[in-house]
Amino acid sequence: MSREFFEHGMNRLLETVQPGVLCAFDFDGTIAPLVDDPSTARIPPPLLRRLAALAEFAPVAVITGRSVEDISLNLDFFPHFLIGNHGIEGLSGEELHEERYRSNCRQWMQKLRSAMIRAHCEPAIWIEDKVYSLAIHYRMVEDPLAAQRRLVDLVRRTTPDARVISGKCVLNLLPADAPDKGIALNELISMIKAPAAIYVGDDVADETVFKLPRDRLLTIRVEEAQQTAAEFHLQDISAMDSFLDMLLERLKTVISADAAPASPAHR
Repeated sequence: MSREFFEHGMNRLLETVQPGVLCAFDFDGTIAPLVDDPSTARIPPPLLRRLAALAEFAPVAVITGRSVEDISLNLDFFPHFLIGNHGIEGLSGEELHEERYRSNCRQWMQKLRSAMIRAHCEPAIWIEDKVYSLAIHYRMVEDPLAAQRRLVDLVRRTTPDARVISGKCVLNLLPADAPDKGIALNELISMIKAPAAIYVGDDVADETVFKLPRDRLLTIRVEEAQQTAAEFHLQDISAMDSFLDMLLERLKTVISADAAPASPAHR
């Protein structure tokens, strides 16, 4: 179980932040509020300004379950790294597997559509085709918990070869051997030789990051949850403004100290 960040996490922030620290974020529910229509999700202007400022002082990554094409329409700022489809898009080498992933998803889509018709699923349940993964959304149904139970059973019977990751009123279907967010973050850390990393997410799909070793990684979940491997949590997305202010202040301090010339006694 995580601890509240502003009460217990300040020392960890001070330890983690150093020049070159990788700052990575999920999108929906983390830097953009959850909405009924995913196409309308946007980063609030105050948070957007802070993220743009952060990108001037540290490498910034957005690691999302959305496709790169989709998320590019919603960001309104330019992170250094944009990783889509839970890690399938944006990592070097994954393009070698894209056609197989695409073929898998086409087959799953056909099977699931037929199975959902036979099961008389509610019209409010719909499948998002992200080319390399699928997402079954059920946010608008009358009884989301009952819908989730039915859908999990349907998916397991219809597409047993898919890796299923639950989310907030969504089931994500990925190829079993495809990378996840944890793999994606590790790849980015290695690629840029980051001395440390910070990751903020809000959902089950982010647990693959939260479960990584903590020696050089600070993990924060938006909203408290009983079952999470995140080290700390924020009360809700509105706390992101204060968190980014603290992160920016610390970054500016350590970068200034790192750039300052040594005193004569230490030359």
